[in-house]
Amino acid sequence: MRALQMTGPQQPFELRDVPQPDPGPGQVLVKVGGAGVCHSDLHLQEWEGDMLEAMGFSMPFTLGHENAGWVEALGDGVAGFEVGQPVAVYGPWGCGRCWNCRQSRENYCEQPGEHGGMGGGLGTDGGMAEYLLVPAPRLLVPLGDLEPTEAAPLSDAALTPYHGIKRSLPKLRAGSTAVVIGIGGLGHMAVELLRELSPATIIAVDVDPAKLELAGELGAHETVLSDESAAETIQGMTRGLGAELVLDVVGNDATLQLAAAVARQQGDLTILGIGGGTLPVSFFSVPYEVSIQTTYWGSAAELMEVLDLARAGRLAARATTYSLEEAPEVYDRLAKGEIQGRAVITPNA
Repeated sequence: MRALQMTGPQQPFELRDVPQPDPGPGQVLVKVGGAGVCHSDLHLQEWEGDMLEAMGFSMPFTLGHENAGWVEALGDGVAGFEVGQPVAVYGPWGCGRCWNCRQSRENYCEQPGEHGGMGGGLGTDGGMAEYLLVPAPRLLVPLGDLEPTEAAPLSDAALTPYHGIKRSLPKLRAGSTAVVIGIGGLGHMAVELLRELSPATIIAVDVDPAKLELAGELGAHETVLSDESAAETIQGMTRGLGAELVLDVVGNDATLQLAAAVARQQGDLTILGIGGGTLPVSFFSVPYEVSIQTTYWGSAAELMEVLDLARAGRLAARATTYSLEEAPEVYDRLAKGEIQGRAVITPNA
């Protein structure tokens, strides 16, 4: 079968012929319906070999950590799923035994790397191929009547901001403000989720006017072009108080500086993007009692909640589908900022 693979540090992604996997005992083979194209893959492509090695990545591996499809075959001992059943794949693959994993938080596994890397598409073979081998049925979530091509982006692009927003919901009372910096794959879903989950005034920030237009369509109350005056503009919108929640979905030096400049006292500054920036923190550099945190994905239980929102018609990714052969070009376009919402590769279309 054909697969889009990362073959080495700082190398172009490559379409290659690879063997079709067969499920062993306890494993499930999934026929891929959709695999999301995530900007974090471009960061992986930039990393040097020692960093990839430290993360437990073994190359080559197939990209695609945001996946959904249909059960194709069941290994010995697997129960609870049927061939042909539509499923989403929970992306972080932990040990399944530690305290966090038993709480469905394999994103924070205390013994990661058992399956190679951090999950399918992150050091071990992912979903940008016709078939994906999933190491355990606990990593599958039934989709019901959701289409896999529509559900695939929800497993990361929605789950990651959902987790970041959910932990701050007590602060998002009526009259509060939430700022989303970066209206890409995750950011546009963050706007939708804030609209559905909170009464906060939503301010969307981006360098691209077209993405700000999309944010307005999805429920942002205000949109701000990310330029030299952005912080002043947002402070004006919040009467000089700042925002109770700032989600930085980019994570570079400039966006982190902006995030710190518009956070409110006792607010949350949550970094979702892995843009490689740093935020110096000292006693007077950020407002009093601002909590600064990074998050990684969300729990499997939270993925179920995200899928419930989608089934209720309250959440949907703005997604465009592409063939597997088009995937290298799609990543090039993503790097240039030309993708609106989420791009989804459909290897079996």
